[in-house]
Amino acid sequence: MPPRALVVPACSLLACLGLAAPPAGAVPTLPPENGHTFQAPGATIYVEVLGKATGAPLVVVNGGPGFDHTYEHVAMPGMSSAWDLLARQRKVVFYDQRGNGKSGALKPGQSCTLADQIADLEALRAHLGVEKIDLLGHSWGGFLVMAYAARHPEHIRHLITVDSAAPRWADTVTLFKDIFPEGQARADSFAFADAMGDAEASTAGLREYFQWLFYAPDKRDVFSQAVGPGVFTKAVNEAVEHDVQRFDLTPELAKFRFPTMVITGRYDINVAPSVAYKMHKAIPNSRFVVFEKSGHLPFFEEPEAFTRQLEGFLGSPK
Repeated sequence: MPPRALVVPACSLLACLGLAAPPAGAVPTLPPENGHTFQAPGATIYVEVLGKATGAPLVVVNGGPGFDHTYEHVAMPGMSSAWDLLARQRKVVFYDQRGNGKSGALKPGQSCTLADQIADLEALRAHLGVEKIDLLGHSWGGFLVMAYAARHPEHIRHLITVDSAAPRWADTVTLFKDIFPEGQARADSFAFADAMGDAEASTAGLREYFQWLFYAPDKRDVFSQAVGPGVFTKAVNEAVEHDVQRFDLTPELAKFRFPTMVITGRYDINVAPSVAYKMHKAIPNSRFVVFEKSGHLPFFEEPEAFTRQLEGFLGSPK
């Protein structure tokens, strides 16, 4: 849920946002991708698969709305990502949601609602040729996987939410203005420029937003160097956010009968940990896991611990 944007001041973007460039040779790059597209009923969807194991895949649904999946691929220089570690034992599947990344861009008049997103995810499952999936959703993706699970519980082997939005969108608690009041003030001051289509304002707003997501400054700096503004599509963000306001998934959570794990970073100010705790209490027999040295992206800040938790929860993919 990116904040309103900033205009880039008359200085370098890194300097203005207080980000030091990493040492030479330490700047991360996103891994090369070897994905493909397929035709869902209402959209062209890009898919990326890590690992070659058989059995139930782990399908990862990224946040936003309006981000593509690549922000999840970042790893610290010299380290494997959590997903690379998990892919040793199971297939890990990413996809770009409709209108984002390498999936087909939204056409004039094309629908982009929660129902569409659920249908696209169901089309992906069918495309993978599996009856059941392990399903993980991060941030907005947590809302989407809960909605999918409510509609298609027969296809869920395990469900994981990671720093998820609340089951009623308006109940999502953010702490930006409390922890970064100066950053929030800058974003508010220059929101008009972004609304008028100022690309520099949009870029600077995303860079500011990335600063707010981390427990560790070194992790923040690496991530901010690797992930650019191209990961975000504003039209998708606006379309989906407008639609999800209509729904309250809270009554659905009590119906979940599949194993569920609710994860949060202790220092997540994008979605306060209290949101995850309430979800955990609402889902029968769910597991609640807190990563003590993470903000909004524990799979990036604590990849080894994250991998251990998921492998212990998911067990064999067979």
